Amino acid sequence: MRILLTNDDGVHARGLEVLERIARTLSDDITIVAPLEEQSGKGRSLTLTEPLRLRRFGDKRFAVTGTPTDAVMIALAELMKDAPPDLILSGVNRGANLGEDVSYSGTVAAAMEGAHAGIRSIALSQRYPDQGMGDRVDFDAAEAWGEKVLRPLLDAPLAPRTLININFPPVAADVVKGVKIVSQGLRDYGRLRLDQRTDPRGYDYYWLALGRMPHTPVAETDLEAIELGYITVTPLHLDLTHVESLAMLRSAYG
Repeated sequence: MRILLTNDDGVHARGLEVLERIARTLSDDITIVAPLEEQSGKGRSLTLTEPLRLRRFGDKRFAVTGTPTDAVMIALAELMKDAPPDLILSGVNRGANLGEDVSYSGTVAAAMEGAHAGIRSIALSQRYPDQGMGDRVDFDAAEAWGEKVLRPLLDAPLAPRTLININFPPVAADVVKGVKIVSQGLRDYGRLRLDQRTDPRGYDYYWLALGRMPHTPVAETDLEAIELGYITVTPLHLDLTHVESLAMLRSAYG
């Protein structure tokens, strides 16, 4: 089984090292193609106004000067064009990708690109308990449970153009309650916090901060399950059509 690894935290991220160790429990045929620098929050963005450059860091280990989606595209169209991957794993992201995070996440976007190409694709993320942890984020739950969570998905009959989004709770591996199959939740709006500062020339600038706002999770969602200490597994699909609204809109347009 050929496995492509990517992420949005960059080719040198600790989470990618964790993912490689997990992947090598499944196969010895591993190729890494990841962004050269961190690309968190880039979603499915593409680099269209400047060239992409490819750097090699070792055998089957590459970095792309672009987004996670760019990295997957170059992997499939160039680096692995003669031997496409059977599986794409994206992560392990430093931080959760729950609820509406999936539409911002470069980690999930890389898996979306794989799913669009017809390849079994899985995004993995490790939630952490406190803001501003930097390199102190603990990947213990992801490392210990990664193989156990992935193995049932290797032969599962996934629907076309779907992907799997996995999140590990911010607890020690030995107190993880298990795996829960859940829907994507949705937080109450209002998560954005602006950190306004002034540069030495007197001009204001801003840091965007996405804090953990209070939410009212519906039962059996990823937001609820991870709070209870479960690993969440959520199927996502690329078709964003709200089917229930089609009849209403047809009626509205006569």
